[in-house]
Amino acid sequence: MSYTVKEIFYTLQGEGMNAGRSAVFLRFSGCNLWSGRPEHRESALGSCSKWCDTDFVGTDGTNGGRYSVNELADLVASCWEHPAGPRFVVCTGGEPLLQLDAPLIEALHARGFEIAIETNGTVEVPKGIDWVCVSPKAGTRLVVSEGNELKLVYPQAGLDPESLVGLRFQYFILQPMDGPTREENSRKTLDYCLSHPWWRVGVQAHKVLGIR
Repeated sequence: MSYTVKEIFYTLQGEGMNAGRSAVFLRFSGCNLWSGRPEHRESALGSCSKWCDTDFVGTDGTNGGRYSVNELADLVASCWEHPAGPRFVVCTGGEPLLQLDAPLIEALHARGFEIAIETNGTVEVPKGIDWVCVSPKAGTRLVVSEGNELKLVYPQAGLDPESLVGLRFQYFILQPMDGPTREENSRKTLDYCLSHPWWRVGVQAHKVLGIR
C-alpha cells in the first residue's frame, strides 16, 4: 500500500492535553466528510466543512508525496530533530484513519515513536494507537466512543456537548470555533465550562505563538 501525504513537519503540538509537546506532524491527504475544496463546502457531510481552515488537499506541502510504509516511517523519523528523547508523531488530516493502518503503526513504533491521532471519530481506530483524540462533527455518526481526549469545537449547531459526556474519554475539551466570531465563541466556551465543570477550555496555542 502507498500513503498519500499532504505534509510532514516538526513543531510543537498546539492543542489538547499534549499542547506544548515536541512532535512530528504527519498530515494525510483526504477526508471522508468533505473534499477540502471551497466549492464543496455547502454539499459536504459534516458541519466542519463550514469552518475548517486546514489544507489537506493534494501532496504539495512540506515533504508531501506518496510513500511506501518504510519510506514514510523513515521520513517521519528524519524529521525528528532531537538526537534522543521520547519521539512523538501526531497523525492528522483530513481524516488520518482513512490511511493509517497496522503496517504503518508497526513501522512507526519500530522507529521509537509514540503515535497520536486526531480523528473525527467516524472511522474505527486500529489497534496500537497510543493517544486517541476525537473531534466530533455535527451531522455525522460517531463510531469511536472511547479514547484519551474528546475535543469539541464549540459551538456547533446540532451538537450539544452534554450528549457526549457519557462516552469513555479521560478528558473532555471545548475549543472555541475560530473565524470572524471567535471572540463571541470564546465567551460562550468560557461560560459553558464554568457551568459544566466536566469540560475544560482548549486553546489553539500554535496560533497564539505563531507556529504551524
